[in-house]
Amino acid sequence: MSVPWKGDGIMYDKLTPSDIKKMQEEIDHRKLVVRPRALEDVKEARAQGDLSENFEYYAAKKYKNQNESRIRYLERMIKTAKIISEDSAEDEVGINNTVTVEFVEDGTEETYKIVTTVRGNSLENLISNECPLGKALLGKKEGQTAHVQVNASIGYDVKILKIENTVDDGSDKIRSF
Repeated sequence: MSVPWKGDGIMYDKLTPSDIKKMQEEIDHRKLVVRPRALEDVKEARAQGDLSENFEYYAAKKYKNQNESRIRYLERMIKTAKIISEDSAEDEVGINNTVTVEFVEDGTEETYKIVTTVRGNSLENLISNECPLGKALLGKKEGQTAHVQVNASIGYDVKILKIENTVDDGSDKIRSF
């Protein structure tokens, strides 16, 4: 789940216009393609007779309900989103930028792309603008050192080695629940 923004007491997710577009495309696909297919599957399974021992019926109902739940989730995310800009200065870290950092403590290097919470995937080095590392890097420039505060007692420093002004090319998927 994403990290909310509480600026005025209301919970918001910080999303970019392209996040909203991707989410709306998924909603449309689920409503126009997946929903009719799921309803047909339920009808066909129901027609097979005794529902008490009809695994196909329960599986079809479960799939239909999961689809409806995902539609509601995405619609709620869009409705409560705080739209943020994908733009940043040419020489500073912003959303959709790819950043190579050096961990000061041990000298190791890693490359990350800064994305919004709904596209974050640490296994693919897509880090959220709301995670400690993402927050620390935003707005920083090449050559600067950023302090990453993990919690009240633990933190570490990273040095920004390189910033690539990448854009959202559509390959970063919106996460599931």
